[in-house]
Amino acid sequence: MTILQRYLLGTFTRIVVLSLSSFCGVYLLIDFFGRVDNFLEHDAELSLYLTYFGAKIPLILSQVLPLAVLMGVFLTLGGFSKTNELTAMRAGGIGLPRIVTPVIGIACLIGIGHFMLNEYVVPAGVKKFNHVMRVEVKGKPATLEKRQDLWFRDRDTMYHTDFTGSDTEVLHGVSVYKLNADFKHQRYIKAGKAVFTAESWQGYDALVREFDPTTGLLIREFRTDRIDIDLNKTPDDFRSTEYEAEELSYAELRDISRQLKKAGLNNSKYIVDMHSKLAQPLVSLIMALLGIPFALQKSRNINLGLGISVCIMIGMAFFVTQSTLIAFGYAEILPPLLAAWAADVIFLLLSAFLILSTRE
Repeated sequence: MTILQRYLLGTFTRIVVLSLSSFCGVYLLIDFFGRVDNFLEHDAELSLYLTYFGAKIPLILSQVLPLAVLMGVFLTLGGFSKTNELTAMRAGGIGLPRIVTPVIGIACLIGIGHFMLNEYVVPAGVKKFNHVMRVEVKGKPATLEKRQDLWFRDRDTMYHTDFTGSDTEVLHGVSVYKLNADFKHQRYIKAGKAVFTAESWQGYDALVREFDPTTGLLIREFRTDRIDIDLNKTPDDFRSTEYEAEELSYAELRDISRQLKKAGLNNSKYIVDMHSKLAQPLVSLIMALLGIPFALQKSRNINLGLGISVCIMIGMAFFVTQSTLIAFGYAEILPPLLAAWAADVIFLLLSAFLILSTRE
């Protein structure tokens, strides 16, 4: 690596880290004033404040990282142009592609790190701060962390459900094992689904097997369209308190979508979220490419206030476009693949057009 490349990357890295710290601090401050009433109302200890906001930092970093990359490119290249360092580089025979290549390279590495952050760190953090707010601060019962292959026990009965999906009033693939004091089967129910109605669960398309309580042998088997299931839980016990995509990894979203498809249910929402997990890390690279032409065009008037304003406007434009397209995907107006990737493609083409329109 040349001295020039080290200098360029050093400046870019410092601005990105400073931008991340600033955006994260502002985000935490706003969130603190929005949440402090909940903590004060329930006389929460200081440790719960620290745990809640500490667990939220990975999610915040994930959301503001592309904006910090855009800020880094904008202020690095714009600053070099304003001080005529960029002119000196080009006068020395170094073209613009060679100047920006290190920045694009590190933006790609940031994108990879962004995916790893979303896959392994953010879901755990979201589950943690949800648990702190719901259980430790508000004192509500803990939600079930898993959404598929759930096992739970209530008195002398064991329950299993294949998955809950997003509609927690419907459980899919429900099995009920009623046992006696010697842990022998008394009754077994296998229902295609269980629906919560009028404060009780109703099983549909069910197979029922009854066993002799002393020998454990099967004495009766029949099918029924509908049967009562004595499940001492409500839909709230299966419901998460935050948006599902943030607390699920790509692998979990993929598994749930496959199970829904196998059961013949609508899985478009999970497919949109699954592809969004892949599309989101690419945003850092797109923001880096967008920052190049904007920095060069505004170089003579570059300053911190202008840089922040331009970056926020670009970030808001991307966020609004992405959110709208994803909403269309949820509503099945657009195919899931198109809804998740369209914003990336639109802004990538825009950045390519602006770069090609920039004069050497």
